[in-house]
Amino acid sequence: LLDRFEENICRWQERPIVCQLQKVVRRYCSQLMFIAILCKSARHPALFIVTISNLIICLCCCVLNVRAKKCRDFEAKSTFLLTTSLLFNLRAIIIIRPIMLYYGDTNYDYMQQEEEWDREGLLDPAWEKQQKKTFTAWCNSHLRKADTMIENIEEDFRNGLKLMLLLEVISGEELPRPDRGKMRFHKIANVNKALAFIESKGVKLVSIGAEEIVDGNVKMTLGLIWSIILRFAIQDITIEGMRRVFFKLFSQTDILHATFQELSAKEGLLLWCQRKTAPYRNVNVQNFHTSWKDGLAFCALIHRHRPELLDYDNLSKDDPLYNLNLAFDTAEKYLDIPKMLDAEDMVYVAKPDDKAVMTYVSCFYHAFRGAQQAETAANRICKVLKVNQDNERLMEEYEQLASDLLEWIRRWLPWLKNRTTDGTLKNVQQMLNEFRQYRRREKPPRIEQKGRLETNFNTLQTKLRLSNRPAYLPTEGKMIQDINGAWKNLLNAEKGFEEWLLSEMMRQGIFFSTHTFSFVIVLQQRSEKFRRKCAIHEEWAQGKEQMLASGDYKGSYLYELKALRKRHEAFESDLAAHQDRVEQIVAIAQELTALHYVDIVSVNARCQRICDQWDRLGMLSNKRGQNLKDAEILMERIDNLHLELAKRAAPFNNWLDGATEDLQDMFIVHTMSEIQSLAHAHDQFKATLGEAEEEFRHIIGLEQEVRHLVESNGLNREMAVNPYTNISGAEIQKKWQHMQVLVPNRDNQLQQEMNRQQSNDRLRRTFAEKANAVGPYLEQQLSQVATIALGGRGSLEQALQRLLDLYRSVENYKVNMDELERINQQLQESYICENPFTQYTMETLYVGWETLLTNINKTINEIENQILTRDTKGIRDDQLNEFRTSYNHFDKSRLGLDAEEFKSCLISIGYNIKPGREGDMEFQRILTVVDPNRTGRVQFDAFLDFMTRETLDMDSSEQVIESFRVLANGKPFITAEELRHELPPDQAEYCVQKMPAYRGPGAPPGSFDYVSFSHQLYGESNL
Repeated sequence: LLDRFEENICRWQERPIVCQLQKVVRRYCSQLMFIAILCKSARHPALFIVTISNLIICLCCCVLNVRAKKCRDFEAKSTFLLTTSLLFNLRAIIIIRPIMLYYGDTNYDYMQQEEEWDREGLLDPAWEKQQKKTFTAWCNSHLRKADTMIENIEEDFRNGLKLMLLLEVISGEELPRPDRGKMRFHKIANVNKALAFIESKGVKLVSIGAEEIVDGNVKMTLGLIWSIILRFAIQDITIEGMRRVFFKLFSQTDILHATFQELSAKEGLLLWCQRKTAPYRNVNVQNFHTSWKDGLAFCALIHRHRPELLDYDNLSKDDPLYNLNLAFDTAEKYLDIPKMLDAEDMVYVAKPDDKAVMTYVSCFYHAFRGAQQAETAANRICKVLKVNQDNERLMEEYEQLASDLLEWIRRWLPWLKNRTTDGTLKNVQQMLNEFRQYRRREKPPRIEQKGRLETNFNTLQTKLRLSNRPAYLPTEGKMIQDINGAWKNLLNAEKGFEEWLLSEMMRQGIFFSTHTFSFVIVLQQRSEKFRRKCAIHEEWAQGKEQMLASGDYKGSYLYELKALRKRHEAFESDLAAHQDRVEQIVAIAQELTALHYVDIVSVNARCQRICDQWDRLGMLSNKRGQNLKDAEILMERIDNLHLELAKRAAPFNNWLDGATEDLQDMFIVHTMSEIQSLAHAHDQFKATLGEAEEEFRHIIGLEQEVRHLVESNGLNREMAVNPYTNISGAEIQKKWQHMQVLVPNRDNQLQQEMNRQQSNDRLRRTFAEKANAVGPYLEQQLSQVATIALGGRGSLEQALQRLLDLYRSVENYKVNMDELERINQQLQESYICENPFTQYTMETLYVGWETLLTNINKTINEIENQILTRDTKGIRDDQLNEFRTSYNHFDKSRLGLDAEEFKSCLISIGYNIKPGREGDMEFQRILTVVDPNRTGRVQFDAFLDFMTRETLDMDSSEQVIESFRVLANGKPFITAEELRHELPPDQAEYCVQKMPAYRGPGAPPGSFDYVSFSHQLYGESNL
């Protein structure tokens, strides 16, 4: 009944599990319960227990088989199948053995039921033939190492000598010295020594005695050899996870332990075959008999490990003989596996012997085990080399970016620091245009390059920490601090350069109307004013020295002397009036000197001549006055009228000259207040014209009165000439008329300048309105970036998305910066340097804009590195938030933690730092890890890496060395051929180029030192 139940299980495996259970219950439960009732009524509890227990086991196996069929995971499927097999095989142990013991059969053993060869019965002839051939070939594959072999397995082991030799070869241990006698008891003694050694290895030999082997019992001999094969060739082939589980369950008794060993070994070898042949078509390994009949499974094993030996795609399931012979011949020729099976026996026998097939397949396992180890080693090396190549690529990219950026800074920095011009307006304008091109076209790509440089550096350091590599230290002069320092110098020079340009333009006084603006014109105006004043003074001073030095008063009449004295007094008044003009000439000469006037030598020379002449005039005037004073008693006549005219005409004439100069003088203003001040002064001047006009009429009246007296009294016409002054009324009248023309011209000039300043004010207000909106926006976005960087709310992905959205928003806002730059250019073209309506300048806004973009990119990079660290090391979001909160609490300056802050942060999260010297040394070691570049600051990435890296299982240099040792077959060196045979071509060539030559003895030319190379990968040595 139970056999029928097991047969139906196979047919029902494809049905749903509910249908299976219903079928079982309907078909068998009634019959089994009926038999159980009969057994119980007949007082046969053993049969009752067997019936019920078999029913339960069969139901469980049915369920497990269905689960295995529907399971997609290969490991889980194998586990289900192995458990089903164990339940069926252990059925006899947990049910039949207790029943037999109950009835008093103490000699019963499980191995008698499952594995015992019947002493009196005969094996299946086909199976016996297969086992003898297979076991003989297996024994010879080992005995040939000792230069011997067997031909008849049941005869050649009878004396025990070759049996002991076989055990020594396969175990690598020495057995007790054999007895060399040829008598029966000598043979039995040798066989017993072999059996004792086998049992010492944990093999339970059931019903196999030395006498049967010595007598040549084929069944017992094959059973012994099978036990040896099972122990030394198959037993270690198992699934480690299941081995631990079943060992705990079934290691309490020897029989259960022995059964488990065989089942575990068989299922382990079967699972290995299933794994290796799973990708191949027409191959479905489920057992060690029928699954191997067509030969495709053998060919698949060979092709999986040595694809160059046969072409699996051209094999056909319909030609099993060819497939089997191809596999057997290939294994014997290329894999050193002797031919243990016959193709004809495999094909024509309905069910080949599973022990023979297992023995032969185990040889494949051991043959390919080294290749599997080499494959694992090669995979590990490839992984390590890939990480190293990626890191080297990032290092090279960083070095290139840093070199380009520093070279660009070194190229522009001298130009920005240059503070010299050739003194022409064209040169200043050219420098201003070049500066604008630099800020618009040259600098923006470099800002992006600087951000990418910092991003690459942070990403590289994070990858190095995650792969257990030493921190990257750039070449000298290319550290991040060096880049930031050079960039800061560039910004300082840039700011100073623009300020210098503006101050230079202000100093040179070239900020007037765009239509009249010309540096040359300004200098010409100054020089023209100097020449005009010098000409007036020289014209006035002409002949004065000769006049003062003359002795015309000697021998003159009294009235002539008096006239000379009066004339000299008038001259002294005139001389005092010209003092201001001389001082103005000196001031203008000094201004021209400060403006680097081209012909400054002649100007200074002319100024010096006037000053020297002025000093001489003073001396001569004093001397002549003293002489006239001595002759005063002789000079009594005075012409009061001429005297009064002279006294009034000279100051008025000087006033006219000064007013004319002021009305013709060019003015330079920058603000509305200045032009309003000039207009107010001009209005005040016009208010004084009434009094001046009265003075003018009075002077003209005096001259007319003198002329009238001379004419009316018939005096000599020469008497009408004023002896006290050379100023005539006609001259004063001419100057007065000229001044009347200059006043309305001055009104027009002031009005034009007023209009220009009003236009400039509108530009200032427009710029201020835009700047007052952009400035707070930049400050707000900087604050938002800082808030996101501090973390504490939401996940890292949400923070990253917020930053990306913020970056896009800032990019869209750039049109406002462009508009501000356009308005600022108009301000500069209008030579407007100050703006009282806003605190923001274009320079400060540019700095804020660049800072915002830099902070966004930097924060995005930091969060991406944190995500990479979290995903690599398996950190939960709440743990990461806890680390970030603790870090931010102590990072008050937002520049990173110093040593004391870092120590306090570690203590706050529960990290144990011992007191005393030992704790200080440990803390210094930790600082070396988190701050390898000795910057004095611990950044969050390094802090996070330290808090998690102790528990991370990462590859090490020792693992890579062991992997290379496997590829090198245990040698301390490796050759290029071995590298190219096991590694992908690109990584093999990478090793050949990077790996140093082996310097040890016994190595062929061209050998490589993989030990030093592995240390080099992890920064543990300097090659």
